[in-house]
Amino acid sequence: MKKLLVGLLTVAMAFTLTACGTKKEDATSSTKKKIGIAMPTKSSQRWIDDGNNMVSELKKLGYDTDLQYAEDVVENQVSQIENMITKGANLLVVASIDGEALSDVLQKAKDANIPVISYDRLIKKTSNVDYYVSFDNFKVGVLQGQYIEEKLGLKDGKGPFNIELFAGSPDDNNAYYFFDGAMSVLKPYIDKGKLVVKSGQTKFDQIAILRWDGATAQARMDNLLSKYYATDKVDIVLSPFDGISMGIISSLKGVGYGKSDKKMPIVTGQDAELASVKSIIAGEQTETIFKDTRVLAKQAAKMADQMIKGDKVEVNDEKTYNNGNKVVPSFLCVPENVDKDNYKKELIDSGYYSEDKLK
Repeated sequence: MKKLLVGLLTVAMAFTLTACGTKKEDATSSTKKKIGIAMPTKSSQRWIDDGNNMVSELKKLGYDTDLQYAEDVVENQVSQIENMITKGANLLVVASIDGEALSDVLQKAKDANIPVISYDRLIKKTSNVDYYVSFDNFKVGVLQGQYIEEKLGLKDGKGPFNIELFAGSPDDNNAYYFFDGAMSVLKPYIDKGKLVVKSGQTKFDQIAILRWDGATAQARMDNLLSKYYATDKVDIVLSPFDGISMGIISSLKGVGYGKSDKKMPIVTGQDAELASVKSIIAGEQTETIFKDTRVLAKQAAKMADQMIKGDKVEVNDEKTYNNGNKVVPSFLCVPENVDKDNYKKELIDSGYYSEDKLK
C-alpha cells in the first residue's frame, strides 16, 4: 500500500510540475511585447535595410515585430497602422509617406495608449508623436553643399560654374532640411554669380520631386538640358537622394555626358544605395551621403525599449524639430560624405557592404 501511495504521489507531483512549467511558458509568451513598424516602400533599398535592421535589433531585445511596407500609398500606410493598433501593438515606429496625413490614425493610437516614434521622417501636425529618431538632416544638406564648394574651389574664388538644383518630396519634412542645409552653403555663391542657375529655378517648390521619384527627376533633367544647355554645359547637379541622382545621370548620359569629350558633372546624392555606390565607383555619380541605417535602427530600438520599460529615453535635441503642434524630442545620428576616395573605408571596412556586392 505504501509503495502504491508513493507511486501515486510521484505521478501527481510530475503532473503538477509539468502544469506549472506550461503555465510559466504561457505567461512568458503572452506578455511578450509587440512593436509595429510602418515603412514607406520597398522601392528603395535603404527602407528595406531599415525595416530588416529594426526587426533584428528589436528581436535581440526580446520583442515581437510587425513590419509593413505601404509602397508609397498613403491609404495603405494608414490601413496598416490601424491594423497594428487593432492587433494590440505596444508601440509604433512610423516612417511616414506623407508627414501630414497620419493625424487621425495616430489619434487612434493615442486613444489605445500606444506610444509613437517618428522614424527618419518627422510626422507633422499632430501632438501624438512621442519621439523622433533620424540623422541630422540640415547637416546632410550642408555636407552636400560643402562637397561642391570644395571640389570646385569656390572658396578660392574659382567660377563661374553652371549648377541645377533638385529637392526632395514636398510631403516629406526632411526634404526642406536637406535643401535649406545645402543652400546655406551654395546661395552666397549663387548671389555672387560664382554659381549660375541657368534655369532660374532656385525655389523649393520649383525643384521638388514628388515621392523622390527617379523617373520624374529624369524627365525634369531632360527638360532642363534641352531648354537651357543646348550649347552650354552643366557643371553641377545638386541632388538630395540617390534615386533622384540615378534619374539625373540617365538623362545626362542620354545627351552624351560621361564621354571623354563631355565630362560628367558633379552629381550629389544621399543614402549610399548599392546602385549609386557602383555608379560612384564607375565615375558617374560623384558623391553620396552615408546614413548608416544600422545605427539608426539600433537607436530607434533602444528608444522603443526605454519607452516600454518606463526608463528615461535618450535624446540629443529638444529644440529643432517642431512638427506644427509640438517640438518633438529627438535623437539625431551623424551622416558622412562618401565618394570614390573613401567608399572603401566608410562602406566596406565598416561592414555595411561586402566588396563582392560592389563589383
